[in-house]
Parts: sequence; structure tokens; C-alpha cells
Amino acid sequence: MTETVRHALVVGAGLAGAAVCAALARRGWRVTLLDAASGPAQAASALPVGMLSPHVTRAPTPLSRLCELGVPDMRAELERLVPQGQGWQACEVDNLGHDPGRWPAALVRPAALVQAWLDEAQRLGALTTRWNAQVAGLRQVPTANPDTPDIEPADWQALDASGQVLAQAPVVVVAAAFGSFALLTASADLMNADALPLRPVKGQMSLAALHDAPLAERPQRDNGVFVPVYEDSGLPPQWPARIWAMGSTYERGDNSSHLSDAAHERNAQSLLAISATAAQRLHEARASGQLMGWAQVRCASLDRLPVMGAVPHLGALQTRMAQAGARRGRVPLADTPRWPGLFVLSALGSRGLTLSHWCATRLAAQMDETQADLPPVDDDLLKALDPARFAWKQARRQAA
Repeated sequence: MTETVRHALVVGAGLAGAAVCAALARRGWRVTLLDAASGPAQAASALPVGMLSPHVTRAPTPLSRLCELGVPDMRAELERLVPQGQGWQACEVDNLGHDPGRWPAALVRPAALVQAWLDEAQRLGALTTRWNAQVAGLRQVPTANPDTPDIEPADWQALDASGQVLAQAPVVVVAAAFGSFALLTASADLMNADALPLRPVKGQMSLAALHDAPLAERPQRDNGVFVPVYEDSGLPPQWPARIWAMGSTYERGDNSSHLSDAAHERNAQSLLAISATAAQRLHEARASGQLMGWAQVRCASLDRLPVMGAVPHLGALQTRMAQAGARRGRVPLADTPRWPGLFVLSALGSRGLTLSHWCATRLAAQMDETQADLPPVDDDLLKALDPARFAWKQARRQAA
């Protein structure tokens, strides 16, 4: 990417978007960040406390392999940018379900990390922020000189609901969690629901102030995570500085951020499998009106893996397959045509803390058209994250 076009719009100011801003800023890009909220980390990344920990499986899976890369990467970012006690604390977690064991982990307030990344991008002189900027659509505008499109690539415009231009740049990264689905499928000719099968997943956490000794020595995980104590001087005023928590629920297809008694009850049942004493504490806090809750919508893909990379051009893909004729089933994923300058990082699910920075770093390198400065990664793992994988598989099935 030439210096004249190293300017990107990033849509979404949660973990994914902030990580992209920092990764691009380190590479010398200018970044304009747009978000509908009044500041960063106002949606799923406003979680009071989350868990950074391995994804342990009996046999390696794409997700477990990603987490094996993402956990140490994120731990290094925390140690580099966020003081302990002001956004995170190191710990261990007892895994009580499948594959039981004790693992190194960390408790993290995601908003602290989001702010640290944006502060870093600001220090590098790379970041412009646009708050209260609801991006409703994207539009590609022609290059001023159509005879030299490689030298002067077309710009992308971020539009509001009335069609007014909010910002413009040669490159856009859509990192708006489940909002990425609406944005990319609403924009004419970009994507459709089959090519971008993203799903909302509501998560509700149950929490309360901790006034006495914790009910366990360390966090415990089975169907959800029990955090016996988390202390953070930077927690927002609506939360006590010292809390215990259980959650979050994983409610597929629910696009609501409203607190529900049913979700509190699900957390109580999950906690009962971990600690009967803690479950009783939750019921007592609920009965006395001291139980608090937090709920937001996360985003997951059909195969529960992130989508990271260049957005496929569906019309050009159909043309490519038609040209291949009977051999269309052999067209490799790498040959899928892409929209120039349009990228996405979404569907981090409940693993945003683990995967956001690792994915953002890879995406920034992809945008710079070089992976040489990063540790090598198996090609099959990167293919598993490719945003074109769903449309490509569908096109191959149609060829069968």
C-alpha cells in the first residue's frame, strides 16, 4: 500500500476496532475511528470483567489453536499497556468441566485495554475519532483518474442514515461486532446473509459487591466463569470497586441487551455446578436486591470462528466460477475476488479478549501486503478466518 493511501476508516470502537487502530498506527497508517456511541467500549467491550484463558480441548481445533496464539499475545499487550490493578490482574483458573486442570489466566476489564490502544494510536499521531457517528452504509466512489486505478484507488465513504458522508478514505475496516452484519449487508452489492452468516449472542453477567472474604481462591470455569473476587480502581462508578461475578450466559439469536431474571437464573444454575455455597450467595443477593447485572450482544459466525480479512466481491466470484466451468470446484479460496480496500474483523464471540489483538495484527499486515515481520502461521488457520470462506464454499457446492 502506497503512502498516499495509508489512511483507513475503522467502524467500531470496541476491542476489535481499537486493536485495529493500534495495529495500523504502529505501521504508520492514519486512522479515522467512527462509532455510534459517545465514546469507546460502550457495547460488549463494556463488560465489567472478562477472562483471558486458554481454550482447552482433547484434540486441537482451529479455535483452540487460535487461542494458543492469542492468549500470550494478549498477555504481552496487557503487561505493556495496562498497570495491574487498573484494568486487569493476573490469576489462575480451575477448569472443572471437560479436560479439568489449572491454567494461567487473567481477569481483564476490556474497556481499559480499548482505551490503552486508542491512547497509543493518539500518541503516535495517527488517530482521529468521530463519536456519535452511526455508519449506516458504505459507498465506493470512483477514482479521479480511471486510467490509473492502481495508483489512485477508489475511496470508500461511510454514510449516515440520510446518505450524508461521515468520512472518506481509500480503506475501510468494519469492526462493529454484530453491527458489521447490518452494515455490510445493507450496502448495495456488498454482502448477503448467506455470504456473511453472523449471529447475535446475548451475554448476561450476574455480579454483586464483595464485602467479605472470597468464596474461592481463584476463578473457576465450567458452564460459565465464577470470579470470586475482582478489584479494579478503574471500574466505572455504577460498579463497586470490589466485586464477585458469574457468567456470562450464551444466548444464541438474542439481539437484546435487557437484563432478565431468566438469565440470572441460568447463571445461578451454572454456578451451582461449580459451588453450591456461591450459588446460595447469588440467590441471597438476588432476594435482597443486591444482585446487579450486565448484558450486551456479542457476535459469532456460523462456524464460531472470527471473520478477518478482505471482503469478497460476490458478483466477481460468480463470474470467476462461471469462467471455471466444470473446474469451478477446484478454484482455491485464495482466488476469490475481493473488494479493493474493504476489510472486516468481527465474530470474535466470547473470545474477544483472547483474539482481538492477534487478529488485528494479522489484518494490519495483510492490509500492508506483508506478513514477513510476523511469526509464521499455518495457512489452514488463516483460511479458517477468511471472510470469503462461506461464499466460496457455497459456490463450490453449487458446482457439484
